[in-house]
Formats: sequence, C-alpha cells, structure tokens
Amino acid sequence: MSDLTRIALDPALKKRIREWLAEPYDMETRGAVEWLIKQGDVDALIDAFYKDLEFGTGGLRGILGVGTNRMNRYTVGRATQGFANYLLRTYPNEPIKVVISYDSRRQSDYFSRLVAEVFAANDFEVYLFEEMRPTPHLSFAIRELGCHAGVMITASHNPREYNGYKAYWRDGGQLVAPHDQGVIAEVLAITDPMEVRTEATATSDIGEKIHPIGDEMDEAYIRAISALSLRPEAVQQQPDLGIVFSPLHGTGITLVPEVLKHWGFNNVHIVEEQARPDGDFPTVIYPNPEESEAMSLSIAEATRTGAELAVATDPDADRVGLAIRTGEHSYQLLNGNQIGSLLVAYVLSSMYEKGRLKPGDYVVKTIVTTGLIRDIATSYGIPCEDVLTGFKYIGELMTRRESESGSRFVVGGEESFGYLIGDLVRDKDAIISCAFIAEMAAYYKGRGKSLHDVLLDLYLQHGYYKERLVSLTRSGKAGADEIRQMMDRLRVNPPTTLGGVPVVWIHDYHARTSLEVLSGERTPILLPQSNVLQFVTADGDIVTIRPSGTEPKIKFYCSAREPLTERSEWERIGEQLDEKIDRMMEAILE
Repeated sequence: MSDLTRIALDPALKKRIREWLAEPYDMETRGAVEWLIKQGDVDALIDAFYKDLEFGTGGLRGILGVGTNRMNRYTVGRATQGFANYLLRTYPNEPIKVVISYDSRRQSDYFSRLVAEVFAANDFEVYLFEEMRPTPHLSFAIRELGCHAGVMITASHNPREYNGYKAYWRDGGQLVAPHDQGVIAEVLAITDPMEVRTEATATSDIGEKIHPIGDEMDEAYIRAISALSLRPEAVQQQPDLGIVFSPLHGTGITLVPEVLKHWGFNNVHIVEEQARPDGDFPTVIYPNPEESEAMSLSIAEATRTGAELAVATDPDADRVGLAIRTGEHSYQLLNGNQIGSLLVAYVLSSMYEKGRLKPGDYVVKTIVTTGLIRDIATSYGIPCEDVLTGFKYIGELMTRRESESGSRFVVGGEESFGYLIGDLVRDKDAIISCAFIAEMAAYYKGRGKSLHDVLLDLYLQHGYYKERLVSLTRSGKAGADEIRQMMDRLRVNPPTTLGGVPVVWIHDYHARTSLEVLSGERTPILLPQSNVLQFVTADGDIVTIRPSGTEPKIKFYCSAREPLTERSEWERIGEQLDEKIDRMMEAILE
C-alpha cells in the first residue's frame, strides 16, 4: 500500500483516503487511489477527497474519478440507495416504479445499469431505456408509465470530464421541496458502501425487475409532440425550409430529425462531424450550444447549404442553440433570451389568432430571464410568473397549478437556452423547441419575414432589451471559498450605483427580503431561499448574481433596456446598451 506519510495532508483527510485503500472498495478503485498518491499531487488528492460529492437539490454532478468528491460507482450507488430509501419511506405500501435514461457521456451507460441494479435490489420495478435518450424523454416516460421517480445520467452541457445524476419525481419534474431535502438527508445518512443494496443482497432475481424500454416510447413521444403543432398549414407551405441540425455528439440525434420529419420538414441537414454520439466531444471545447464555438460547424453547414436555420442541442437535448440567416452568406447567433422571446411571441400570437387563448393561461420565466417575455405576455393579457433559476421551478409551478380549474401552462423558458411549449413534460425540452423554432421560421417566411425581422418588431413594440451573462470560474476548494467571499462582500457592501444610475432595489433571495434603498423598507420575497442577489436601478436595469449549482462558477446576469423607435437605430442602441452593461459590471467587480 502506498505511504501517505510523506504527503502533507490534514489527518482527517488522510483517514478518508485510507478508507478508500481497503475493502469494501474494489481493487480497481484502490489501485486508482494508490496511483494518485504516487503522483504526489496534493491539490488533486485534496480536491478528490476533501468533501463528499454533494447530492444537491437536482442530484449529483462532478468530475469522473475516484474519491468522495468524484462521480464513480460508490458515489452514484450511495445516491441511488439514499433516493431508494426516501421512496420506500414515502410510499411504504406501494410497489414502486422508476425510469432510468442516460446520455452519451463517458460511463453513462455503466452508471445507468448500476442505478437500475440498486433500485431493483430494493425490489423496485425498473424501466431502463435500452439506448441513450434525451432528458425530456425521461420526463415524458415517467408520466407515461405512471412511475414514482426517475434518474437521468447526464452532466448536461458541462465539460467532457464531468458526468452527473438528475433525480426526478413522479410528476416528471426534478426534485423540489420537500422531496429534495428529504432525499439529501437519506443520502447523507449512508456512511458505509455496504449499506447500498446490490444483486448480492437482493431478496429476488433483480433481472426480473428490470424492464427494457424500446421504440414504443419513442413513438408515443413523437405522436404527442406532433399534436402540439399550432400552424401545420405553415409547414405544408414551406416543407423545403432549410434546417441544419447538430446534436453535438449527444442524444438529440435519436429524436430531433425524426420529429422534424413528422412535422413535415424534408430539407434537414445533419452536421455529420457531430452526428455520432461521443462522450469525448471531439469537435468542440464545450458541448454547449450557448457557446459560439460549439455552433461553428452548424453555421458552416448552413452557409454551405443556404439553410434558414442552424440548430444544435446539448448532450442530453434539453437545451437548444440557434443561428438564423440574415444575408446570403451571413448568420446571426441568437442568445437564450432572444430565442425564448421569439418562441413566446410566436406561441401566444398563434393561439390568439386561432382563438385558443383562454382565461387561466399563463407563461413562466426565471428571475434572470429577460423582461421582454413579461412584456410580450402582458400584451396578450396573459400573466407571466417568475420563479427561481432552474427549470425545475417552472416544472414545480406547472404541477402545483395543474389542479387549479382553468389553469393552463402555455409556454415558458429560461435564458440558458431551455424552453417548453405545452405540458407534455416537466423539464426544458429541446426536441419540442426545435420543432417549434422550425414551424415559427416557416410561418414568418411565408409572410415575407425573417426571424431577425420579427425580433426587431418586438424591440420596436416593447423596447430593446439587451442581456449579458458574465461567468467567473474558480475551481477547487480555494475557488469555492473565493466565490463565497465575493457573495459576502456584495451583501455587506452592495453597490449604490450601476452604470452611473442609482440602485433602488436590492433583492436578497437568501434572506428572502427586498430592500427599497431610498426608504429602507423591507418586504418579503415569497420564493424559496436561494443564494442569489439582485440589484435593480432607477432605469429598471438589473444585475443578478448567483453561484452556479452545477459548475465551479459565479454568474452575473446583466439586463439593460432602451426604447427603439426606428429599425435603423438598433445597432447604435445595442452598442449603447453594451457600454452601459460594461459600466454596470465595473461597479459590481470593483
């Protein structure tokens, strides 16, 4: 066994590492820990073992590898057993059913089978997708099969060295209160790997408990999505609309082309270099359609083919990026707020013109998503609800309100490229979004308009909103400490002005209070507690700060608005807004 004595580490940390050098940890794991010790990389050892990989309110997400702070068979097994214990406690007299899916990341297939075996060893009926499928398809399957819960193995759009574990409840949404804290408590209560049920400790043959899910679920999902179409006549008039699609080496390839075909689009070009599922994501730095670099091959294919649209989905196909043609050989990348605004405007205008809007309909966005969506909804007499950052809160609101007579979710989204139209699922759905983006483009093309034209129309009507996300990455324990200190500083010494404009409101979602700066009056925030600060100026401009819950980052969401009275002025006004956002960020970071 390797000697830890020569490495300067805290005694408690050494004790934790030594535990992983002995049984019940398997030989491969022990060998990997010994290799880490032999390397003598103190920082790597600390980061792998200084804490348990946190089972947060959405599940697990971390770097693959050995250690308590890594994604591996032991941390995934512990999480699954904790989830199982909570389900057993919540439904003591019911036969429990769960669904499991996975994406294209490294070890996703292995982890999905491990999760299935742990659940089956707890005597659950387990439905396991035979092949990788998108996250929203899992949400659909939970509801379709009447299951109690689900697990998706994915790290979404994180870098290639990550994987993760998303936990879902019986409504098809990610865990929210009180279930999130209940599951976390059960996971924390497991301190020994031997507490995790396996085939060896099962009371029956676990193979009989695991049921494969095949094409039949795909067919049900595709039929249900096809029924959502608002203007099938627009597609019939523009079936040759040029569309480029890239799954960015992920699960989107399994469903997006087929759904577009069912909707009537027959001129879809796949980015071949990115069509094959591959957890190494060889053609991109980050498999994230929010990044312009990740969209570059899609735009190149659109330029080659003259397509109207280039769309790309992240590895688990719940987010979608979009580039639109603005000239013969030019394309504009839209940000998440612009895509969401276009979708909300299209859905509401189509339903209004067809007489399908009704009292009780509502739209949802997150607190960091553009105010343009609220303005659009208001113009149609539809209320727009605000929820905390994270689509699970949109899903939670949908579930809470579905029992209300006449209440109907119509459309919603978040600035991080996640949208949902209709109530088939309880998570953001890039499959549905791709279909609606294509239908929307076909409809407006039939009226002689591009999506760029439509976006300018919205700015002329409601004002030019410009948003920017600034992310600072701070890795490891030292980075986590720095992010915490930054939030503490902003709470103790908040900025008095942003971009030269006085701050009039400070919303502290951790304290759950709003401070009106001039009067000093505080009012309660009715949303759940969250480590978020929001500063609002006299002009209505906003900076929201929150540490990421899935990455070692702190994020700054900036929003500024100015009236737009002439189309020819949009570039000049946009530059002014950019300069204003620069000044706002300087005030935050000084």
